[in-house]
Amino acid sequence: MTVFRPVLLSFALLLSACAGTPTAVPPPPDLSSTAATGAHDNLNATLWMQTAAEYQAAALGGFAQAKARLDIALADASINALPLPEQTQGFESLPPAIITDADETLIDNSPFQARRIRDGGDFDPATWAAWSNERKARGIPGAVAFAQYAASRGVTIYYVTNRDHASEYQATADNLRALGFPLADDNRNLLLRGDPRAPGKEKGERRRFVAKDHRVVLLLGDNLGDFLDGVGSDVAARENLIAPYADWWGSRWIMLPNPSYGSWESAILKACAEQPSTACKREALRYD
Repeated sequence: MTVFRPVLLSFALLLSACAGTPTAVPPPPDLSSTAATGAHDNLNATLWMQTAAEYQAAALGGFAQAKARLDIALADASINALPLPEQTQGFESLPPAIITDADETLIDNSPFQARRIRDGGDFDPATWAAWSNERKARGIPGAVAFAQYAASRGVTIYYVTNRDHASEYQATADNLRALGFPLADDNRNLLLRGDPRAPGKEKGERRRFVAKDHRVVLLLGDNLGDFLDGVGSDVAARENLIAPYADWWGSRWIMLPNPSYGSWESAILKACAEQPSTACKREALRYD
């Protein structure tokens, strides 16, 4: 219908002129606006995570790889999955542990993203906290089965997430436990941002806390900050940060797909100063 609108408008003007009465012609819709088009930065990403068999396959493949690499690490006491600066001597004799992120690594928060698309507006911490306290996040395909397998092999799983300790701790524990993730009765293997035992914002301090008593055999996440500190920089600096660990992806480190949000997005925007984010992202596109 849009293609023929100019012709219909011209015909209406012609009829109006012939009748001798002026007709007000409404302006065409602003097709650049979200309201007019239904467009949203996160629409396709959220739909992919909620509906695509390809996403399920990617997640299942990631956890299958994690299971295989876990078996290898358990048979080789020299394997340590911590970033090199965080490793200390004598880890070989310690009991094994896995450190994993929660959101979009083990549990699915895509309904929260869907609500943002429906309601509009930017990310709001209060709305996020309300969602997490609903305790409705579902398991990522393959996540619960992998976690239970690791526990059956005598591996302690530490859930290191940047959810807020003060406002989301109990709800996060309840959600994980209800889904079947192995969690200690006192939740000691759950470390949220602001945990008094390791209160640093970045996850390195919490990884080192775990490593005091465990050999960390595997890291899982959906964001670079789940594996390394110092990721809040620009695109080039982040590429340099991961260069020494090229062989660790898929072996000691398992990355789950998350096109919806992450520190990759803020890395792009660092080059933009006051430029609107959409224009900035378009300038970051490569065409050859």
